[in-house]
Amino acid sequence: MGYNNHHRAQKLAAWLMALAIFATPLTAIAQTRISYHSNKYKPSDDVQLGRQAAAEAEQQLPVLRDSDATSYLESVGRRLVAAIPPEFQHPEFNYYFRVVNARDINAFALPGGPMYVNRGTIEVAEREGELAGVMAHELSHVALRHGTAQATKAQKYSILAGVLGIGGAILGGPAVGQLGQAAVGAYFLKFSREYETEADVLGSQIMARAGYDPRDLARMFQIIEQQGGSRGAPTFLSDHPSPANRYARINQEAQYLRVENPVRDTREFDRIQARLRGMGRAPSMAEIAQSGQRYPTQGGGNYPEGQVSSRVEAPSSRYRTYTEGNIVRLSVPDNWRELGGSGSSDVWFAPEGAYGSAQGQAVFTHGVNLGLAQTQSRDLQSATSEFLNGLAQGNRNLRQRSGYQQVRVGNRYGLSISLDNINEATGRPEIITVITTQLRNGQLFYMIAVTPANEYSYYQGAFGNILRSIQFND
Repeated sequence: MGYNNHHRAQKLAAWLMALAIFATPLTAIAQTRISYHSNKYKPSDDVQLGRQAAAEAEQQLPVLRDSDATSYLESVGRRLVAAIPPEFQHPEFNYYFRVVNARDINAFALPGGPMYVNRGTIEVAEREGELAGVMAHELSHVALRHGTAQATKAQKYSILAGVLGIGGAILGGPAVGQLGQAAVGAYFLKFSREYETEADVLGSQIMARAGYDPRDLARMFQIIEQQGGSRGAPTFLSDHPSPANRYARINQEAQYLRVENPVRDTREFDRIQARLRGMGRAPSMAEIAQSGQRYPTQGGGNYPEGQVSSRVEAPSSRYRTYTEGNIVRLSVPDNWRELGGSGSSDVWFAPEGAYGSAQGQAVFTHGVNLGLAQTQSRDLQSATSEFLNGLAQGNRNLRQRSGYQQVRVGNRYGLSISLDNINEATGRPEIITVITTQLRNGQLFYMIAVTPANEYSYYQGAFGNILRSIQFND
């Protein structure tokens, strides 16, 4: 090959390489890379921590019982969750989204997935993209596991994790009963500026992947600052310390993220925003704290101490899948909430209006409690009797209604027994059905179904569907 031909070949190769570089999506070469922080906890610990914290939060905050607003927030949330990069996806996490009936501009997400967005945040946003930006920011804290990473760092410097208000059952600190002393968002997840920057960056990337313009996130922060104290803006800003050059950093990241025809506003956003504004002025968190009225009193919500809810939603005909530690898989009505149980290895699923408190304890009138118990015996009936004796301690109203009956639980041998009880919050008779089987390691798996006596037959279909859906992988 002559010199000229060789030179032309070199120039062609260089040109093709340059073309390949410019043809590569900008996100592939310029998007900021983020990595996890040191974390001594497993993702399943995040789930359990978030579950306990959510149970506390829902006893402290007036969650809005409006199915339209909740469904809309869930739809935006699901779109964002699906856009979390694969390296930050956690199959164990259970993301769900609730509207808090408070005018303060605030939002927070708990480890493992629960997110709470104040009504004031939705009302003040000028477009859906801005609301999505706040939610993407909060999702990023969860996906990056900032809660347990911060606890790990705190313990490294000998600061008790309990001081952070993080669940004692997992992190070794005191119980989360302290939660009632402050607004949940501020008390629970006030992150460092480094973590805030990471949530801004990953939030921008999630927005772009979901079809939103990341610049709307920067715009929302500006709106919050412009609101000043008129709608409680300092609540959000005090919970989310602003890194230096926050807006410039988000806009810089946005330059690397190409979004064709981004979603900015939708008719559904406009409809829900108008619906919320039409409800009248929401109380501020300060007003809620002063009145002591934390539970909603209308719309079939929870009941306050000793007060019965006026309505409980019927079980949905649609079901969603729940997985616990890759050991148990089952389906529950999709309008039943997941709520923390009394221990570190159980969970409640209950419909709206079916849970509250009595004598400082969570009380349920309808729903199922699922969990694992350690018993002394490897014989199922003996282990079940041991478990029931534990349930009966301190409860003079609990009476055996039927003898043991054999059932199938996840294609294995199980037992079922029914009990009569008087619900301590409502004073009404209820029927409790306890179903048990044993895992291969000897632990007792239990399902406790609770319903008022006069509604027992109505709920048997839902309870039966849950039981038939149980699958084990132990």
